[in-house]
Amino acid sequence: MPINGSELAVIALLAVILIGPERLPEYAQQLARLVRNLRRLSQDASDRVRAELGPELDDLDLRSLDPRQYDPRRIVRDALREDPARPTPAPRAPAGRAPFDDEAT
Repeated sequence: MPINGSELAVIALLAVILIGPERLPEYAQQLARLVRNLRRLSQDASDRVRAELGPELDDLDLRSLDPRQYDPRRIVRDALREDPARPTPAPRAPAGRAPFDDEAT
């Protein structure tokens, strides 16, 4: 969820009010160090995963695992669609009354 300009301005104004203008540069430096460390950690983890998986990682398509792409209607429709490996059911009688069987109960 990206932050637009007005939200960033409100956050900066709140930081100035809550932290104070004297300590704001110190906290900004700490925040910058934290962001650099997080980027370095994520890059190290990414490099480690690439080293462990090797070329298999290039074949991995993570977009196919995204749960937002699944449409329950399509899943049900595909499940109900006739499978060519299954035999087709016997033909049914035409619409209307069912045929009468004398030997039935």
